[in-house]
Amino acid sequence: MNPTAHDPNDPRTIRVDEFLPHPPAAVWRALTDSDLMARWLMPNDFKLVIGHAFTFQGTPIPQAGFGGTGHGTVLDFTAEKMLRISWCAAPEDPSRLESTVTFTLQPEGTGTRLFLVHDGFDPDDPYQVMARRFMGGGWPGVAARIGEVIGEGSA
Repeated sequence: MNPTAHDPNDPRTIRVDEFLPHPPAAVWRALTDSDLMARWLMPNDFKLVIGHAFTFQGTPIPQAGFGGTGHGTVLDFTAEKMLRISWCAAPEDPSRLESTVTFTLQPEGTGTRLFLVHDGFDPDDPYQVMARRFMGGGWPGVAARIGEVIGEGSA
């Protein structure tokens, strides 16, 4: 099995490998511009600064212990190559999720190969098991959503 492929049997990690027919600079902009990110992910106050704490505003998913506000911190980045953020539940959320999401971009022909690794789910926590199930269905396809934003001419 390709180590970057989504393995539904890995209870701690989601892995996605998708191709975008856009250059890395355009994909990077869509990943790191708060307004563009809001269009393919969720409204947020993201800033590309290591240590910047930000929030995502989404729809509550009670079954996954998600109250609608996610918390993150920019952990690391290399421009147009890699972005690593924390992805955590709000303190009042029952899931107590503390995870990381790493986006890695590799040029491929005239496009970009996007690898995503969302790591840190606790397979013994029923809320996190459900959160992984929801996100495991949502992260695949992220390239298509980013591609739509880029295709709108804004990235």
